[in-house]
Amino acid sequence: MTSWDDASACSRALWHLVEPLHAITYFTPEARAAFEEAGLRGFWRGYFAGRAAPLGPVGAAPVIAAFYGFAPRMVTRALPDVWTRATPEAALAARAAGARAGLVRLLGGEPSEIARSAELTEAAALLREAAQAVDILGRPLGAANAALPWPQEPLDVIWHATTILREQRGDGHVAALLVEGLDGCESLALRTAIDIERAVLQLARGWTDEEWDAATARLIERGWLDAQGRPTETALAARKRIEAVTDRLASAPWHTLGPERTARLAALLEPFARAASAALPHPNPIGTARLTAT
Repeated sequence: MTSWDDASACSRALWHLVEPLHAITYFTPEARAAFEEAGLRGFWRGYFAGRAAPLGPVGAAPVIAAFYGFAPRMVTRALPDVWTRATPEAALAARAAGARAGLVRLLGGEPSEIARSAELTEAAALLREAAQAVDILGRPLGAANAALPWPQEPLDVIWHATTILREQRGDGHVAALLVEGLDGCESLALRTAIDIERAVLQLARGWTDEEWDAATARLIERGWLDAQGRPTETALAARKRIEAVTDRLASAPWHTLGPERTARLAALLEPFARAASAALPHPNPIGTARLTAT
């Protein structure tokens, strides 16, 4: 049971609802088709162009820094090459169109019927207010998305707002990992020792076996993993600190909405997020669990 008076607890509860709605841009056929139509053939071209586009036509270095968990060589294969295939503006338009088409299908009904939904309209207004309250200092991806123009239709507002919220939260998560002294590969190796299969994360983030095993060895040397690769109490305590800092750094929107309106937003989003969650692979590299009816 979430304590709606605790903004950090709200931050975690709302992440479980926000993340699936944003993540359809990676996993739905509509999103893939929109990127391909824009000239971005292949999953990873669409991914890197769509996610990096708010930063402008950047090279690999800023994306390696901001995306954090990806092997640098995986980023340099995509950037800056993707900008010869589609401009950032075209990538932004493609991701918006793909997200909208995916949501229309997943939520059911005709687009006009969905747009007239009172619940959707109310959720969009609350989400927009929350997203406009994010802290952007030190959050490059959150700030870049927050600076984009707001769409007008409620369905588009929902996707745009969830994107701002999740990218700002991700920026804070990177800061928490840095404070604990974890590099990108180490953070993933630790996570797989706790609750996600190595095969899921390693393949999706592009690390070689040698790099992964070296990261694991460093965690063992630090006393975070035992000789069998299992997390120690030290590691579990650090994981708890990382998640607590991540929640706290993403809590400003829920301070702004307050307990009653945050609880109302969660209730409104739950069926939408559950529909989006059904379209995601499970397990997945972003760590979201399948949402089921409550």
